[in-house]
Amino acid sequence: MKLGGELAAITAGLDLLYRSRNRNAGILDAEGLIPVAVAEISPQRFDSYDEAEAALLSFRDRLGQAETALRGDWLDEMSDSLLALIATFRGDSISFGERLERQIRVDACDIPEEIITGYYRGIREVLDELGFRDGSLFEDFARWEQHARIPSDKVLDVLADFQRQARTRCGMLATALRADWVNDEWIKPIAQRDVPYSAYCDFPGRRLLLNVDFPYTAFGLKHLAVHEAFPGHLVHLKLRERRVAEGLMPLDAAQVVTSSASSAIFEGIADNGMQFLDWIETPEDHLGHLLQRLRSALRCRAAWQLLGEGQSFDEVVPSIAAASLQSPDVTRSRLAFLRHDLRAPFVYAYWCGEMAVHSVWSQIRVEEKDEFWNYLYNNMHTPNTLAKHWLRRI
Repeated sequence: MKLGGELAAITAGLDLLYRSRNRNAGILDAEGLIPVAVAEISPQRFDSYDEAEAALLSFRDRLGQAETALRGDWLDEMSDSLLALIATFRGDSISFGERLERQIRVDACDIPEEIITGYYRGIREVLDELGFRDGSLFEDFARWEQHARIPSDKVLDVLADFQRQARTRCGMLATALRADWVNDEWIKPIAQRDVPYSAYCDFPGRRLLLNVDFPYTAFGLKHLAVHEAFPGHLVHLKLRERRVAEGLMPLDAAQVVTSSASSAIFEGIADNGMQFLDWIETPEDHLGHLLQRLRSALRCRAAWQLLGEGQSFDEVVPSIAAASLQSPDVTRSRLAFLRHDLRAPFVYAYWCGEMAVHSVWSQIRVEEKDEFWNYLYNNMHTPNTLAKHWLRRI
């Protein structure tokens, strides 16, 4: 656990340094590098990014002291992720592709076209099943979405109801994780406007901040109830808070570090919540799930075109909007955070994180679910460590 404490102190110090040099008033800037920490951590103080880099390099010299092979691999990837962040903050020459590979620990590439095509095929099949089959895919989807849209004055109530249902469905997972406190947890839905996100889990304030400028279907709200709360971010963070306090997880598990090696699995857990709860039940659920994956993949494509290929927002938005079955105004708003230097690579954490967790979860036998949930929630992971050490556990 000693190395985890050292890494947490270095990361907290890097967060302080970043905040001290980045005093803009925007929402994303105000979050810093560590938007949430669920334990008190004394930061290692740095006067420059060079000092922070030197501390990390010294730390990496001692990775052989890690308690397990999983911890060694995690600390290796996370510390290199922080070195890439330092290079970004310092203004070094570092490509978007290298940031994806080192910060987020995912492949630096566009999403393959055959994956996008597969999502379209699935959406077309479900629309046909639901009776929306008279026009193009875009036209039929627009008709369905208009039919399925929740009135704006009802979205908070519908979201809260889905949260209650999701919390009830967490019984098996809560038992596996020895989380008998789940039924006492709650985050209150709060309407927001003109913010650069669709929803946000304010864990310290126990609020679920929902951007009511966007349209929502029932599945969209159901997905957010799962992603942001049960068994997603709320449950995950509460579990980490308790495990750290009990000495069962190292101190680095107390930190949520933006655009880092931890981001993909943090989001991947949340985006697999519907599967964990076995809650994709109706044709509308299947359609919503395919749409969520399609739009997540296309936001990665937008980031690649903007930051990997150097295209402009005005060039990218129309094609991504059409491909996403979404209006240009909503698409532009959903992509706004790609203009934020720290946050830009984070968009890959959603689709890549969901796929990383799903690729292991989809191979799990029924009798292995409890073991997998404990392995997933009770350890810090990257996409690489998740798959590698699950296979090596035997």
